[in-house]
Amino acid sequence: MKKEIQISMKDVHKSFGSHHVLNGVDLDVYKGESVVIIGGSGTGKSVSLKCLLGLLTPDSGTIKMNTKNIGMLFQGAALFDSLTVWENVAFALLQNRLINRTEAKKLAIEKLAQVGLGKEVADVYPADLSGGMKKRVGLARAIATNPDVIFFDEPTTGLDPIMSDVINNLIVDTVKKLGATALTITHDMASARKIADRIAMLYQGKIIWIGSVAELDKTDNAFVRQFVAGSANGPIKMEVKAN
Repeated sequence: MKKEIQISMKDVHKSFGSHHVLNGVDLDVYKGESVVIIGGSGTGKSVSLKCLLGLLTPDSGTIKMNTKNIGMLFQGAALFDSLTVWENVAFALLQNRLINRTEAKKLAIEKLAQVGLGKEVADVYPADLSGGMKKRVGLARAIATNPDVIFFDEPTTGLDPIMSDVINNLIVDTVKKLGATALTITHDMASARKIADRIAMLYQGKIIWIGSVAELDKTDNAFVRQFVAGSANGPIKMEVKAN
């Protein structure tokens, strides 16, 4: 049975002046699949995500997405400080006037429960939450509309290893329960291994390798091996500026 492609990037290029960030990105993500894009800082992960979300327009190439119902977990959660937790979770539903406030709060509490937060959290403000709780609220917001596709932007940034693993497990569980397609960008290899069906490495604006977690550990691609090992020695050279 042929797999259905839900997200497709073909020969996508994006430059900012003379700085070429994306140099022909090719990537297909199948329906119900979880793909993680890894790569160092400045390799084009965030730009790729912004192009997929429509926040940036590629200079050339094509992007196709077989859905309009998208959820997003932002780096740092990106909650609205002036809104309560439940209003953050139900933000899209309230903005689009899909349900009234009473129904919206009830749904928000249900989504909070799915990420392990009790209803007592619903009426507090983001400033009263820990970093891990903010991530959970961000995840509840991302799944509030039962999206077909969910994007995750560095979901474990700023969290300790234990809370990172909690968030990774929640991502895996919620994506599976929804039957959603997931695309994550991260440099956290523990996170990538936990949540990915396939891992793609982005280097110098191109996908240079893609495969399963098992294949990741067996690859002879020197760039991938260096990145996974976190080694300073290898074909990837990092510029260090002296003061």
